[in-house]
Amino acid sequence: MLPTDGVMSFPGQTWEKVLSKVKKAVVFMDDRCSESLHWNGGAALLFEAGARNIKQFSSFEAGGQNEPKAVFVVSTVLKGKTADIIKDIISFSHFQYCVVFTTVPHSIHLLANNVTTDLEGNPVFDQFEEKLCEWMGDMNYTAEVMHAPVVFAPLTQQFHLLPAFSEIFPLLEVDLEAINEKRPEKKRFGSLMDVDMHSLPPELQIQIKSLASALSALFEFIGTREESFSVGPMSRLIAGELASHPQAKNRRKSAPNKASIVFIDRTLDLTGAVGHHGDNLVEKILSVLPQLPGHVTDIQVDMLELTHLKKTADTKGILAPGCLAQNQSATARLLWETMLVAKQKEAVMEVRRQLVEAASKENLPIKMSLGRVTAEQLCSYVQLFRDSWGALESHSGVLQLGLAAAQALRHPALPRWDACLAFERLLLQALGDSDLAEVLKQLLPIIKSSESGTDSSELSVDDLLVLLVYVYSVAKEACPGGADKEKHVEKVENELIGALTLRLTRQTSLSPLLQEITGVSGPEELTVEHTHSVLENMFETLRGVSHARDHLKNFSSVYTPSDGAHQATYRPLLKQVLEEIFHPDRRECPDVEHMSGGLTDLLKTGFSMFMKVTRPHPSDHPLLFLFLVGGVTPSELRLIREVVSTHKSGTQSFSCTVPL
Repeated sequence: MLPTDGVMSFPGQTWEKVLSKVKKAVVFMDDRCSESLHWNGGAALLFEAGARNIKQFSSFEAGGQNEPKAVFVVSTVLKGKTADIIKDIISFSHFQYCVVFTTVPHSIHLLANNVTTDLEGNPVFDQFEEKLCEWMGDMNYTAEVMHAPVVFAPLTQQFHLLPAFSEIFPLLEVDLEAINEKRPEKKRFGSLMDVDMHSLPPELQIQIKSLASALSALFEFIGTREESFSVGPMSRLIAGELASHPQAKNRRKSAPNKASIVFIDRTLDLTGAVGHHGDNLVEKILSVLPQLPGHVTDIQVDMLELTHLKKTADTKGILAPGCLAQNQSATARLLWETMLVAKQKEAVMEVRRQLVEAASKENLPIKMSLGRVTAEQLCSYVQLFRDSWGALESHSGVLQLGLAAAQALRHPALPRWDACLAFERLLLQALGDSDLAEVLKQLLPIIKSSESGTDSSELSVDDLLVLLVYVYSVAKEACPGGADKEKHVEKVENELIGALTLRLTRQTSLSPLLQEITGVSGPEELTVEHTHSVLENMFETLRGVSHARDHLKNFSSVYTPSDGAHQATYRPLLKQVLEEIFHPDRRECPDVEHMSGGLTDLLKTGFSMFMKVTRPHPSDHPLLFLFLVGGVTPSELRLIREVVSTHKSGTQSFSCTVPL
């Protein structure tokens, strides 16, 4: 098997162990594992393997009277809350056979239980099996506990997400302060690049080690020795953990294939993550349509238009939502891949073409129309299928993607996208002509304006917070300043905090983003004092964002100032890194750090100080993995394709990321 083929088949392969155990079982699964399954074939996989039912991993669920077998699939360590939930479910059920799968390997369970020495066998799993029998009420019942790295969600053949690690996010200065608080003064770290694994909170250590283990399992499956590289402090920790992974030493000695994996911190360029400059249909779908409950990578598609029901309060939520993950149809998968990486105009035209083609196959009375594709036009094509159940079932994947496109294009929040884009362009030009304080002042009138609800392009509080992230991520090199300017910035920040506090406390409802930031579920819980405190912490984090690239030499800027003939522009850090990797001169870049995996590599690094030794380079091997720690946008996926294609490097690239 070629390594590229192995990468594509590995996510599905990880589920085989689970599928072999689900026959006649009730399956309880947590959200992160459910999301992985969602992109690997969905619930149909389990039912085809003989599962009786699939339920949420919750203390409020249980098996039925005549359901003696249970399978649990979780993405956490088998202790604490996870163990409590399993105990609750078993206690209210009548199980005689329990199987537990965890994505966390046994070696990390030892660490979680403060066992530092290697022990023979799997004692932690063995002990948990005994607990399962106790909870079932008979030590003669059957219990099994095993590891399965079901963490990969393949969105396309060359792009995988790892939702189980969505809480891993690059460190900022506020995190450094929290780490240093717990250390003696003489042992405090000077910068984030000095932070080591042992100084991190135990929960984060476990997540990073589990991530390294999952990646090592992938390389084991494709018979590959990897060279690890990093850009950024969190990436450095993950790459170092993968490079020193104890179970990878034998693999690296005998692996027939070679690859490079480059980890990049998302916080080094948040402008690309929050900006509205990406001309991409999927970005807009993900921005305006509601998230699928329990998921971080998919949305809900309203399926009402496939029926003759009218949209009323009574019909709301009556149908299960559609989604973007289409695993059953090859045509729908190809359409999804086009939507993900193509420009919006091309993507919308392809959606229309596929709907027309599907309608023609089913001999439906379609009226062809040329010119601009509209949401109404797409909906009219979709509605042709609602009287033919056979046609609807045959083309359900394409229909769901068509409805997602139509619902995004006519969404009332979409005009704000263009308003945000226009404002970002203005701010980008202003950053070259003014200092940061003057640029931030331009946001004050917008924040202070009341939300009348009559102007669909009026910016929401969410939009304003996103604009602040955009500005701070690009501002440091655009308008550097001394102590006096910093005081001026601080003064304007206080004005912004006051204006935002007033705006927030006047909200009649809170978006999911505002609920997460404030830690409350409704506006009635928001006090002025709490809101002010939350915003002060937010601005402290934003200041950390502005300093995220301070340690970089070649990639210290994502801003190109105006030269009189050309306007100021945003330079994506990801593009800079890729162009450096594929540069024909194969230059050494101090910002792309190679992580040594053993004594030989360390000796090479040491000798290179005194003699000419060729250091490993990311372009050395025909296979390149890019791992974005903190998420990636569809526009950036297109950018990766374009850069690799432009350089005609012969390198096969794969993108992996933990979602934003």
